Amino acid sequence: MADQVRPLSPERRDDVLLRLRRIEGQVRGIQRMVEENRDCRDIVTQVAAVKSALSSVNGQVLRCYAHNCLDSEELPREKTIADLIHLFEES
Repeated sequence: MADQVRPLSPERRDDVLLRLRRIEGQVRGIQRMVEENRDCRDIVTQVAAVKSALSSVNGQVLRCYAHNCLDSEELPREKTIADLIHLFEES
């Protein structure tokens, strides 16, 4: 049996997409920095900013998943918790 699809709420979806578009722009900026032979320290700083932004987005999505799945009566609670822990360990 396939897992049930649990999409983001419309509000959360819009926020996540906005954040991802911002991150996409940051990554393009880093590409330009590399092409322009900018200082490695500046590049590292920008990469760290992207990593932090992605971590924030991941946290939002994981929170949404936790709320949607832990409130579910369709799946055994132990399986839901194990799945959630697995997602946190992979992120």
